[in-house]
Amino acid sequence: MLDLLLPQRCLGCSRNGPQVCAACAVGLRRLRAPMCARCGRPTAWPVARCSECGGRRLAFAVARAAVAYDDPVRRIVAAWKERGLRRLAPWAAGIVVDVVARPEAGVLTFVPPDRDRRLKRGHHAAEGLARELAREWGLPAEPLLARTRPSRRQRGLDQGARRRNVRGAFAASGRVPPSVVLVDDVYTTGATANAAASALRRAGARRVEVVTFARAIRFR
Repeated sequence: MLDLLLPQRCLGCSRNGPQVCAACAVGLRRLRAPMCARCGRPTAWPVARCSECGGRRLAFAVARAAVAYDDPVRRIVAAWKERGLRRLAPWAAGIVVDVVARPEAGVLTFVPPDRDRRLKRGHHAAEGLARELAREWGLPAEPLLARTRPSRRQRGLDQGARRRNVRGAFAASGRVPPSVVLVDDVYTTGATANAAASALRRAGARRVEVVTFARAIRFR
């Protein structure tokens, strides 16, 4: 209902019109090769591991995202998550399908929401995206993970604090399939994705691929 009552302005440029106008949609920085084969960070040439993920023990096999998490995308994602704009999920899924190759996996799941934030927002962006991607890719979507405890928002935390904040914060609800796609809205440092992937691996997954709508890009 909130989605229908809000003024129709583009979230990227604030002009009257759809939630994301055609010009802003075309202008999104899509993340394509060359990139790090492991974490999906854009690179000058193809590399197996980049400076961002090299030396880290990662529970996921690969991570891929559709667009760069720049200022226009930040505004879109913030509205999607905080203002109940559920209709952005199929739009975001369409962008992901256009950029990210269909994973060879048996099931999609999603990073589970914090209970209090889910109640406040009334929806969960990662779940909505996962279910739309499941329809696009012809795969089942199942809630394989749950939060074991509340955690602070990751926003504003440095990389080390992010890892500590989500360490042990997830658990699988039972035994999981051997190959799983883990969906979230944004990949920032990979801390949340790695903690959730670790829980899936402990429950029996042999390969976890991470797919997100957006990814933060750090220049070194």
